[in-house]
Amino acid sequence: MTKRIQYTLEYPVRCSPAILYEFLATPAGLQEWFADKVDLRDNVFSFSWNGSVEKAQIVEQKPEEYIRLRWLNSQKDEYFEFRIQKSEVTNETVLVVKDFADKKEIQDQSRLWDYQIKELLHRIGSL
Repeated sequence: MTKRIQYTLEYPVRCSPAILYEFLATPAGLQEWFADKVDLRDNVFSFSWNGSVEKAQIVEQKPEEYIRLRWLNSQKDEYFEFRIQKSEVTNETVLVVKDFADKKEIQDQSRLWDYQIKELLHRIGSL
């Protein structure tokens, strides 16, 4: 199996870190933009899309700062993360997404995140 590469995407967001975190770390928030249905039990999110279910375990989190998840069917050292930062220059809230993909899939995966984050920004009224 080839080693997948970590990549990082950044998105400016016009809302408070507290509100943004709710959309990134709660079943109700994630269900607004990330999946059709989201459940959480024993630190494991179940994400449903068109009848298929994928599960991701919460690896680490700090309220209003970040949440790191690992798909249960992925490599142990791979994860995806939503991190909330403040730009020191503009004082703007920035959502940083970290994920892993094969080198040839990074562009497609980045486009998928762009689409998902656009939906998130629409839901929180940040577009």
